[in-house]
Amino acid sequence: MYKSVAIISDIHSNHLALEAVLQDIAARNIELTVNLGDSLFGPVDPLATARVLMDHENIIHVMGNCDEILWQKESPSETFQFVKPLLDQGIENWIRSCNHTWAYEELLFCHGTPWVNDRYLLEEVTAEGVQYKDTIQLANELLEVPQRYIFCGHSHVFQTKYLPGSKVIVNVGSVGLPAYHDELPYPHVRESSSPYADYAIAYRNAQGNWNIEHVMVEYDWEKASSIAQANGREDYAFAIRTGNLVY
Repeated sequence: MYKSVAIISDIHSNHLALEAVLQDIAARNIELTVNLGDSLFGPVDPLATARVLMDHENIIHVMGNCDEILWQKESPSETFQFVKPLLDQGIENWIRSCNHTWAYEELLFCHGTPWVNDRYLLEEVTAEGVQYKDTIQLANELLEVPQRYIFCGHSHVFQTKYLPGSKVIVNVGSVGLPAYHDELPYPHVRESSSPYADYAIAYRNAQGNWNIEHVMVEYDWEKASSIAQANGREDYAFAIRTGNLVY
């Protein structure tokens, strides 16, 4: 029976942030780590990130939408064109082995939503922008989900929301990319406005329920930013260094 679980997500090839977070998790003696995906898709160091994750024996991996993109043979994405040629068959097989979702007792782990990994759970994107769903809408959407606690990533902005009926949604934020721009389903941005590496911990309390803690870890984001910049991605470099986007 696990009494503590660390949940990480959206590393996006930032191995420096990942290593700092894993050191923090080890220092807290957390029993299990669950990675919610989008691990290698970025211009910092996909291979170093893959090595750290593949060599770690105590991580459960969930499939992110950007992980699935790396299955493709071709993509117009600049990030895909940087990462894909670096991957060998062993890494691609590891990516394909990731879980669609994973559950443990009352805890459900997914990248985007429990059903698809390329949509936000807490947020709704329209032509007018991004807005948070209200708690009643979320509770209705999750009626058929048996678990009480749903952990997600994908939007890179951490938040915990308590729903009518006692379900809890936890977006664990991003380990390695605190801001980004996306074109789908409409052009939008997500920004944490902080360069810290974010993750979450669930601790089982004396009543058998789970306490949730959001953790922000300092690391050498200037170095990570410099690597992204050297690899031709000023957009990633600025986001990693500031938690915001260049406008």
